[in-house]
Amino acid sequence: MNDLLTQRDSVNSWFQRYGVRFGIYKNGEFNEQIFPFDPIARRISAAEWKFLEKGLVQRVNALNMFLSDIYSKKRIIKDGVVPEDFVYSSSGYLPFCEGIRPPKGIWSHISGIDLVHGKDDEWYILEDNLRIPSGASYPLIAREITQNVSPSTFEANNIADNRNYAQMLSSMMDYVKPIDGISVILTPGRYNSAYFEHSYFAEKTGAVLAVNADLRVENNKLYYIGIGNEKQPVSVVYRRISDEFLDPLVFNHDSLLGVANIMQVYKKGNLAIVNAPGNGVADDKGIYYFVPKMIKYYLSEEPILKNAPTYLPFYEEDRKYVLDNLRKLVIKDVAEAGGYGVIFCEKLNAQKFDDIKKLVSTQPRRWIAQEVVDFNDLPLFEGDKIVERKADLRAYVVTGEKTEVWKCGLTRFSRNPDSFIVNSSQGGGFKDTWVSN
Repeated sequence: MNDLLTQRDSVNSWFQRYGVRFGIYKNGEFNEQIFPFDPIARRISAAEWKFLEKGLVQRVNALNMFLSDIYSKKRIIKDGVVPEDFVYSSSGYLPFCEGIRPPKGIWSHISGIDLVHGKDDEWYILEDNLRIPSGASYPLIAREITQNVSPSTFEANNIADNRNYAQMLSSMMDYVKPIDGISVILTPGRYNSAYFEHSYFAEKTGAVLAVNADLRVENNKLYYIGIGNEKQPVSVVYRRISDEFLDPLVFNHDSLLGVANIMQVYKKGNLAIVNAPGNGVADDKGIYYFVPKMIKYYLSEEPILKNAPTYLPFYEEDRKYVLDNLRKLVIKDVAEAGGYGVIFCEKLNAQKFDDIKKLVSTQPRRWIAQEVVDFNDLPLFEGDKIVERKADLRAYVVTGEKTEVWKCGLTRFSRNPDSFIVNSSQGGGFKDTWVSN
């Protein structure tokens, strides 16, 4: 136990010293905080991981096929599997991307899939993150520090090495390059919540860390402008800014973060953007409902991993069920992320309950409803005592020449004993994820 406490204090002290932080913008203010590390790792057996791996690859392949279809032939809409209005009303759908085929046909190069392990011993997918999934750097750094301060920890346990993640990213970026050129990681700067991760992966992958002022479009190609004003062609942009800020001439005209005309370079086929613009239509919380149907439609397979039981008020039958059973359900605003917009209706007072009921009735596309999945607690330290708290797992799936699952992941936990919300933006912490060899 003392060894574990030493590991915890060493990792968190290192994070503090070297600025490994998580920044949050809230109410117009930016605050940085340490993402608290707990040393009691989550353990996943080799057999269980093999099952998860197979299900995650299946799911991400289907989601990539959906994105390719939605922006081209739209077969899944024409065949009545996913409603047309449901796709086009999604805030993540980008009309500009119609007819674009990303290099090698890959849309979601890095997928962050959030799962929970239920007390019924089933794994449930809670959310698909296909835009800019973050967080992989934290377990990497924590593992590295733990190995330094306590090498015996890994000598005594047969755990899969997780240090290959940067190589997975590098191989993927090399695979999707449409022209000769360098790879850059486009960051909005140090006030972004995941800025440390941007710089960390630039170093580990050999990509150049760039802000928009470092990039320039000329003759339908993108160039990185160095300190001496030298130009280097760019073939891959691993962007860490949202779609709406990516190109001020196409999306948000007020954006000060993007690169003018970058979407024209992309449209011409001279640039790979990781992840592809327009992916938000596939990780819309409403579209989540249809992923099992996508798997059957595109792959002719039964889904290996289950969704949490979900209802769409968009459908009259589901809306009636939701309104009749609202007290026992979780309501999620499809436009929110980071744990925001998640409402446990059993905890609402009478006025707020009536307000939510009216919103679900009058704005059915805005919400999904889910049964509360009673997922497992994991042990962690609170001070020098071990307690149990709710925890999820974000698995990272990288699609390049093939689709691979990183043998690790970000296990996030709530520090509130009464909360199911584990997101870092809600004050949660994280721990390492050990996959047995």
